[in-house]
Amino acid sequence: MRRFTFVLTVILLLAACGGPASREASQTTAPVVLATTTFLADIARNVAGDRIAIESLLPFGANPHSYQPIPGDVVKISKSTVLIVNGLDYEQFLAPLLENAGGERLIITASNGLEPRQMKEEGNTVTDPHMWLAPNRVIKYVENIRDGLSQSDPDGAAIYKSNADTYIAKLQELDGWIKEQVSQIPSEQRLLVTNHESLGYFSEQYGFTVIGEVLQSVSSVASPSAKQMAALVDQIKSSGAPAIFLDASDNPTLAQQIASETGVNVVTDLHLESLTDGDPAGTYIDMMKYNVTEIVNALH
Repeated sequence: MRRFTFVLTVILLLAACGGPASREASQTTAPVVLATTTFLADIARNVAGDRIAIESLLPFGANPHSYQPIPGDVVKISKSTVLIVNGLDYEQFLAPLLENAGGERLIITASNGLEPRQMKEEGNTVTDPHMWLAPNRVIKYVENIRDGLSQSDPDGAAIYKSNADTYIAKLQELDGWIKEQVSQIPSEQRLLVTNHESLGYFSEQYGFTVIGEVLQSVSSVASPSAKQMAALVDQIKSSGAPAIFLDASDNPTLAQQIASETGVNVVTDLHLESLTDGDPAGTYIDMMKYNVTEIVNALH
């Protein structure tokens, strides 16, 4: 089995993750698996199948950028033996929870092995964590989750491999479906304005150009300056971009202000950071199909 790399918080960096006692326990009892977000939990469930249950730490509709932990989160983490995270500084709320929960657990970083986008934010280089919005990158998520679950539960390795192979085929079908939908939009009209820098990987994969962001940040909790707002208005007017796309959890006030000055539409109901409890984005694949349909309808 190839060497698996785990990313731990600084607090747990020196802990002996998966020591002899932990390995013995993982082979005799089913792992208790917790994923940080709803979309990671759904991806992991497709790998786990019926063998183990996967729970999401964050509830439906919660935005990890602005999430405020509750005491029950510490309890959930303390009971887990495996924790699945996106990585790339996405779960900035997680470090104090891990410290308070204590104990040892296997941490699977879904984005391991993928090359992230880097950008400047207020003079600092930051990493874009939104890799899951490009299905070809989610294939690597699936492989990392498969390998982590197999390490935690070796007896289930064959099941995890079979389930992962099946789900990867579905992700490849999803990629083909998205390409077909996007082909309806002339290339010169594939222009995106977003609330924050969330659709970079998606744009790279499917040939969109990101004209600008209301919040020039990888997080949705930043505050733009008047100069940045004025520059975005100019960019929208000069490019002819017809819409601003927001996650359902985003505050639409600034986007609506820009729309009033440019005449563009504001699409307020994308689901980029969380699944929904049922339709329209009850699974990762449903989430992507819904978002793509909204984008195509607004640009076509």
